[in-house]
Amino acid sequence: MNAQKREIFYQKLAQAIPEPTTELDYSTDFELLISVILSAQSTDVGVNKATKKLYKIANTPEQILSLGEEGLKTYIKTIGLYHSKAKNIINTCAKLIQQHQGEIPQTREELEALPGVGRKTANVVLNTAFGQPTMAVDTHIFRVSNRTGLAPGKTPLIVEEKLLKVTPPQYLQDAHHLLILHGRYTCKARQPQCETCIVWDECTYKNKINPLKIMLQN
Repeated sequence: MNAQKREIFYQKLAQAIPEPTTELDYSTDFELLISVILSAQSTDVGVNKATKKLYKIANTPEQILSLGEEGLKTYIKTIGLYHSKAKNIINTCAKLIQQHQGEIPQTREELEALPGVGRKTANVVLNTAFGQPTMAVDTHIFRVSNRTGLAPGKTPLIVEEKLLKVTPPQYLQDAHHLLILHGRYTCKARQPQCETCIVWDECTYKNKINPLKIMLQN
């Protein structure tokens, strides 16, 4: 995909998704961090169901720490990998209190030093909570970037670096959410919805389905 097509690609997505943001429910930076940690290999819907009850009882590092690991598990046991996530969250809460006065740090290095926080999670928090133009490459972004030809790469880090390089500056802040939402609802893993895709013309996927062909079949 060339620079002109990338510009149009993002322009179309931005017009179709005027308020791109995470689908995780949260009201504070701390809640966002915990929700993102919980979302690893889990759906946003599943995380929201669990945190809806959790955050009514505990939504600060001190409050979650007071629940203890076993107490926390009772709220998140419906989420995949909840045993390890509970341990990481409790240790993260302790570290936030000890080293950051209970506040969420605003640098990648400090975020990645928290238990259960990797590069992708740090990027989500930096982008969504603090407005930094980072690119959190999850499975949706990785798939969309490779399938459409927007920023192909063999690893999430390569795709991240390419996206940061080729995304027009005016779309950098929202690109992360634009691509996730496009991948989640249109450019799906098993069956991409080519017939309703607004960036079909710009997409370079060799197996994309022509919407006109689908109309004729019906």
